[in-house]
Amino acid sequence: MAALSAKTIQNAFLAQHHPRTRHGTRYPSDFCSLKTRSMRSFQECRLAVADSSAKWLNTTSTPWTSFDRQKVSCNAAQGGSVVSSAGKVDFLKLQNGSDIRGVAVAGVEGEPVNLTEPVTEAIAAAFAAWLLNKNETDGLRRLRISVGHDSRISAHKLQNAVTHGITAAGHDILQFGLASTPAMFNSTLTEDEKNHLPVDGGIMITASHLPYNRNGLKFFTSDGGLNKADIKDILERASKIFEESAHDNQKEREDASRGVVTNVDYMSIYASDLVQAVRKSAGGKEVPLDGLHIVVDAGNGAGGFFVDKVLKPLGAVTTGSQFLEPDGLFPNHIPNPEDKTAMKAITQAVLDNKADLGIIFDTDVDRSAAVDSSGRELNRNRLIALMAAIVLEEHPGTTVVTDSVTSDGLTVFIENKLGGKHHRFKRGYKNVIDEAIRLNSVGEESHLAMETSGHGALKENHWLDDGAYLMVKLLNKLAAARTLGSSIGSKVLTDLVDGLEEAAVTVEIRLKIDQNHADLKGRSFRDYGEAVLRHLENAIAKDSDLHKAPKNYEGVRVSGYGGWFLLRLSLHDPVLPLNIEAQSKDDAIKLGLAVLAAVSEFSALDVTALSKFVQQ
Repeated sequence: MAALSAKTIQNAFLAQHHPRTRHGTRYPSDFCSLKTRSMRSFQECRLAVADSSAKWLNTTSTPWTSFDRQKVSCNAAQGGSVVSSAGKVDFLKLQNGSDIRGVAVAGVEGEPVNLTEPVTEAIAAAFAAWLLNKNETDGLRRLRISVGHDSRISAHKLQNAVTHGITAAGHDILQFGLASTPAMFNSTLTEDEKNHLPVDGGIMITASHLPYNRNGLKFFTSDGGLNKADIKDILERASKIFEESAHDNQKEREDASRGVVTNVDYMSIYASDLVQAVRKSAGGKEVPLDGLHIVVDAGNGAGGFFVDKVLKPLGAVTTGSQFLEPDGLFPNHIPNPEDKTAMKAITQAVLDNKADLGIIFDTDVDRSAAVDSSGRELNRNRLIALMAAIVLEEHPGTTVVTDSVTSDGLTVFIENKLGGKHHRFKRGYKNVIDEAIRLNSVGEESHLAMETSGHGALKENHWLDDGAYLMVKLLNKLAAARTLGSSIGSKVLTDLVDGLEEAAVTVEIRLKIDQNHADLKGRSFRDYGEAVLRHLENAIAKDSDLHKAPKNYEGVRVSGYGGWFLLRLSLHDPVLPLNIEAQSKDDAIKLGLAVLAAVSEFSALDVTALSKFVQQ
């Protein structure tokens, strides 16, 4: 790890070269470019710290914006062109489901940069064009679009690219700086004329928990996040914009009406709403968490705001909170509630500080998990069970939609203990959310959609997968208990999941498909994977000890030997993930052997990991 973090270097440079400016001032997008002297100093700064943070410095070839509430520097990179086409770019390869993902930082072998600034400018301009088309308005309408980012080291240059792409197209930008993904969606709903809200659309620059060299974009309107078809449309538009820009007249672009950039401290607005939600649940009490000790692990992502802007105003003690400072190199652990090292870190923090509750967020705060005072993790099936218990108290009998890998024990808990209905659907948080919305549209009430990864969305919160809002629902229970004079801490939460049956053995084994193998015979990995699943399904039908799930929406789910397995095809990758849960290692191995026997004839499928598992 470098001796100096990217954040430290950035702050030192900004303190030296950028005077404090009143927050919220509006600027023309090309007004605030750095002076030549500053650029020379900036290059000197790069050289001075080259040995300390070489990887970070690869991303600092353009000016950036600081989003400290007391500092405002350059709003947009200089330059007249929307994009500078340097060659053919396959924009569709940047699609990752309902997101855009790519490599934004050079330095990792085999991962060439494909999410460049010109590419990002084109995508941003395409989003504006898509918005106009969606709203069925002519190209003369001036849009207002918000942009925010997580702590990634490429965030500032991509934010500048987004800003330039939007403003060069004649539309206005609200820059939020360090923000969460849920906040970007909320900015399309917030009514606040003083801060120029709501916006027509929002762009979040993030790649969730992926390595430091990756980045991406998520898009929002007041209807929520975009779907796969929308992303494909935007990327196709971006490709045309990118190609046409190489032939455009630069003078005409420079003379065109440019948009205006406004810096807004939106995270304070967003956090204030969370605070008010907890106070309301506690009957209007100002500090309903007074005396409760809650520690937060932000993983050096964007979730550090939760301590100062949410927990402290509610009266909570937050000593022991860790990794709150944004650092896109993620020096402590992967900011991912599914990661074992990350969960161990927050668990240890709870135990070391004798805290009542621990909270952990992913990089962009659309996922979260918790740890109770005893160090018990409240994530995956347990977190879904906890949220289901809370929601079913408020909406008896409602349907809880989850992804395909949730446990049989969760189904029993939701349906037999809580009196709700469990609708197990497909992997992918957008799939889960869209299915809950669909159920409501056909008359089946659903108020909760959750994926085991930590994505969770509620009908009351506009079906937004908001990790901070999930944690607020837990805080509401703590606050309500505190108002009644209870001093049991997080026991009020763990009592809610009492009775959840959990498997003794839980494993996930990834079976990779070799796309270059002759056995594919020119077929796509998806066609090959579907053939594997069909063969497995036929084999299971001949085994009296195994029973195919009567209702299943993804892959092949089978129960037997006191447990179950699910073999499915990955949404995006040439992989067949195999999930197994059982009450003993021997039973889990029996399930693994059944799968191995069925798929071993597919020579392009790498079953090495499964073979090792059944030989233990």
